[in-house]
Amino acid sequence: MSDAAPLAAPGHMGVDFEQRVDFDRLRRYRLGRARASLDTSGCGAFLLFDFYNIRYTTQTWIGGALGDKMTRYALLTRGEEPRLWDFGSAARHHRLYSPWLQPERCHAGMLGLRGAIAPSAGLMESAVREIKALLDDAGVADEPVGVDIVEPAFLFEMQRQGLHVVDAQQFMLDARQIKSADEIMLLTQAAAMVDGVYQDIVDVLKPGIRENEIVALANKRLYEMGSDQVEAINAVSGERCNPHPHNFSDRLIRPGDQAFFDIIHSFNGYRTCYYRTFSVGSATPSQRAAYTKAREWMDASIAMVRPGVGTDEIAQVWPAAPEFGFENEMAAFGLQFGHGLGLGLHERPIISRLNSMTEPVELQAGMVFALETYCPADDGFSAARIEEEVVVTPDGPRLLTLFPAQELFITNPY
Repeated sequence: MSDAAPLAAPGHMGVDFEQRVDFDRLRRYRLGRARASLDTSGCGAFLLFDFYNIRYTTQTWIGGALGDKMTRYALLTRGEEPRLWDFGSAARHHRLYSPWLQPERCHAGMLGLRGAIAPSAGLMESAVREIKALLDDAGVADEPVGVDIVEPAFLFEMQRQGLHVVDAQQFMLDARQIKSADEIMLLTQAAAMVDGVYQDIVDVLKPGIRENEIVALANKRLYEMGSDQVEAINAVSGERCNPHPHNFSDRLIRPGDQAFFDIIHSFNGYRTCYYRTFSVGSATPSQRAAYTKAREWMDASIAMVRPGVGTDEIAQVWPAAPEFGFENEMAAFGLQFGHGLGLGLHERPIISRLNSMTEPVELQAGMVFALETYCPADDGFSAARIEEEVVVTPDGPRLLTLFPAQELFITNPY
């Protein structure tokens, strides 16, 4: 692993005395990548419902309750500026405050809130009719329309009105795969926020605190620091560590517990996935041995990271599922694992023995992904979980995640 200085994680304010994130440049880069992908796709247009793809192409965002209701959509037509349909008054807001979008291309839209308004109300029919007319005007109505994710009723309506629908998600994931310097800085800033939250966690990780209290603390601190979405906090302790449940509970932390956490949040849209494992007060030889093995697997995979390496070569250094107690790779999926990070939590490349051995992806400079390892302890209930976020550079890997993890961290030792 490179010994170079950490990647820059400057303050979050705009200032005149440092070069920080250039958001105009970020917007141009993302739209340019999306347009280039469209130009090579064989499609006349992309119709985008995936809210990460909408943000990537239109540079707009509504999170929380409205972000995943399949009501917002964007149309990127070859040779034209993006067009956006948004929830009610949000469209007027974009006309006022998003000057990179042409005001006449920001529309109010409503399709049904994931079926709460039935397709028989006609909203989907009229939306498809409008889209088809726009494609006609652009001269691409006879060409395929790429769609990333879609409700069945909307897909059926597109087909009924004669549009040829193909998959756009693969093309958009290709576009989002290589991060710009601004994207890498935002990912670094997001990780730096989690560095600080882990310090808060180790300060309070003592017997008597509950898993859900740790989750509440992490949420509070992240939003105080400027997070725009805390997607999930996993908090897993004691006998819940093995097998990994991928959630949190109200369990009380006890002396000698092994506990691990995953902090998933975003800053200006760019996400973290960042596990750390601790032992509370003390650690047993079994817990230490599990951690040592998980760390060895992690270090072996990081050492493989450089341009030109295949994801199969990384997956190969991790143990096969039966070696750590699972019957096959499907049952063990997500434990020895890598996944791209960006506007989405799971972007390209996805690295695991389940898929990478048969369909490897070649690493390129500018990729950012998380690597995760997991080792159950031989006591039958403890386990170690480690995750590091890595940037691929021409010189090898650079880490975004800096909270100490080379050795098992004992919190508040007795």
